[in-house]
Amino acid sequence: MKKQNLTIVGGGSTYTIGMIMSLIAEKENLPLKRIVFFDQDAERQALNAKATEILLREHYPEVEEFVYTTDKAEAFANTDFFFIQIRTGGLAMRKQDEQIPLAHGCVGQETCGAGGMAYGLRSIGDMINLIREIREYSPDAWILNYTNPAAIVAEALRREFPRDRRILNICDMPAAIMVSYASLLGCEIWDLVPEYFGLNHYGWFTAVRNKQGEDLTRVIKERILEQGIAPTDPEIANDPSWQKTFKNIRRMLTDFPEYLPNTYLQYYLYPSDMAAKEDITNTRANQVINGREKRVASLCQRIIAAGTTRHEELEADIHGRYMVRVAASLAYNRGDTFIVIVENNGIISNIQDDVMVEVHARITNDGPKPFAVGKIGQFYKAMMESQLAYEKLTVDAWYSGSKQQLVEALTLNRTVVDAPKARAIVDELLHANRDYLPQFFGGR
Repeated sequence: MKKQNLTIVGGGSTYTIGMIMSLIAEKENLPLKRIVFFDQDAERQALNAKATEILLREHYPEVEEFVYTTDKAEAFANTDFFFIQIRTGGLAMRKQDEQIPLAHGCVGQETCGAGGMAYGLRSIGDMINLIREIREYSPDAWILNYTNPAAIVAEALRREFPRDRRILNICDMPAAIMVSYASLLGCEIWDLVPEYFGLNHYGWFTAVRNKQGEDLTRVIKERILEQGIAPTDPEIANDPSWQKTFKNIRRMLTDFPEYLPNTYLQYYLYPSDMAAKEDITNTRANQVINGREKRVASLCQRIIAAGTTRHEELEADIHGRYMVRVAASLAYNRGDTFIVIVENNGIISNIQDDVMVEVHARITNDGPKPFAVGKIGQFYKAMMESQLAYEKLTVDAWYSGSKQQLVEALTLNRTVVDAPKARAIVDELLHANRDYLPQFFGGR
């Protein structure tokens, strides 16, 4: 089995150590020769990297080379796989994304609604430039992108790189939900095969089967309705916010019993409730800064100070393991089924072709081979069409610099709807993002 060279773009991310633990847990599925970290923030990346050196020495000595760098030529050349997660503007801008809509009584969330629009607008330019630079050095590498908001980023990359068949946009949320399904069923996530359709953070499981083809959907629904469902992936299991989110799966399934919902649908089905429960002085960004950010930094510091991981309880999470399993199926033509983001082109037959949908697909060394979904019901079609119009208008606006298109986008988004609120929120978000979005102020 050929050993792969991997570059992780965003080496300073709080998810990077979890990714390394996942690579260790999955090393038999995706054996690696070289790992490279790349980040523009050398100091932030170095903390993760110094801890990673110890992790690899103790748990993955088969890796022949580990490098962390801010040099693109060193990071991007001779690479088989790129895992990308960047956050343009960092957590400071995430706070603005969440607080501005909340001040107007609307959902304040990093990927959904107005906050997702702002984050997406900031992400587009950096992602386009990054892909161009990667392709200068590694034209045939697989690029697995999980930069949020994935729907907006994927739509922009579809337009910018229409013939690049080795860019694959992925979200781990369906997998995190499936981990909880597996807990309900007393099995492993890898024993389950999903059937799914929608847009990113906006979709439904139509069926969940085991590897023998047995349909387990009814059992899952019954257990959720009888006893509820909780997050069980180690990264989110003890997080009060995620516990409340998974509790809402039962509510959504009660109100709309046909399919099993993605957790993010809570923001679109109950926007008033979701906005009302938030504390504008302590949004999710604050919780991450005071929670995961400090927790991961402390873990790295302890590992570095001790020179060993012996005293730490280290766990791989689904965020990383899912990405690694997808990469392994691409590398070794395994044909495993995963939920990924691809251009529609008839997969959902009564939705337009030129939209990035999230569906189940067989993953081969020739890329994803999506399964046909066919026609979807009127309710789901209407839901999806308003959301995809919001996504397309947001990307249109990034190219055109049109504030009016952003107002139209938010007016269509179910978390806002109200046109005067949409205009006021757009004004404030653009003001906060002036340095990142010069095209809306007569520059580029």
